This record gives sequence, C-alpha cells and structure tokens, in this order.
Amino acid sequence: MSRHTPTVWVYRAGGETWAELEQPTAHMGTIRLESAQWWAWVAASSTTGFAYPLMDRCAGWIAGFMTVRNERRQRGGTYWTVYRRQGGRLRKIYLGPAHTLTHARLEAVAMTLLAERPVGEGVNDRATHPPGM
Repeated sequence: MSRHTPTVWVYRAGGETWAELEQPTAHMGTIRLESAQWWAWVAASSTTGFAYPLMDRCAGWIAGFMTVRNERRQRGGTYWTVYRRQGGRLRKIYLGPAHTLTHARLEAVAMTLLAERPVGEGVNDRATHPPGM
C-alpha cells in the first residue's frame, strides 16, 4: 500500500463504531463514511480507490488491507470492486455503483475475506504458533 493511498480507518468507542477516510495527499483532514463529503468523494471522477483494513477482532489487530477500486465499464459508467491477494490467488468482489459503498457493506466484505483466509496465512500464526514450532 502506497503512503499516498487514501485509507479508511475504523474506530470503536463506547459501543459506537464509525469509519473515516484519511487522504495523505489532501489537506482537508478526514472524511467520515456515509457523510455528504464521502458520497461526493466516491462519486468524483478523480477518485480511483482506497484501502480498507481487515480487522481480526479475535487477535486484536489489522490482518491486512483490501483494495477498493473504481473501475470503468466497457459500456460506460463506473463501478467499485474489492481486490485482495490471499493464498497466492487474487480475490475479486464486485461492490457495484458508488451508492453501495456504505460502512456496513465494506465491513461485510472485509469479514468475508477474513473468513476465507487460508490456514497459515497472516499474522495470526504468531499468536497460535509460538516461535520455534
């Protein structure tokens, strides 16, 4: 992931969960997902993609990121797709048009990718297999 890639960060506090987009190259701070700014940002023709964390709640850390890309259709228009390399294979999940990019939808796809993660892949191995085993 490039240090210039916009990245969504998910926060949990006091029983509330929210997500914000951080844009390293922009000086406009963060954008809360599903706000008017968010919908304008995902609908902009200059927006090409962002990274979304795969949070392994059992381990308590981020197990990786999925890449969310805005792709142009051959017949015109654009749609959003998730990419994630797992087990040596590239996994692709269709999200749809910009209005489908809700926090709930992104979180559901992230959980699907975590559930499909091959055994022995990811940082969880350190927690389940002590060094030297």
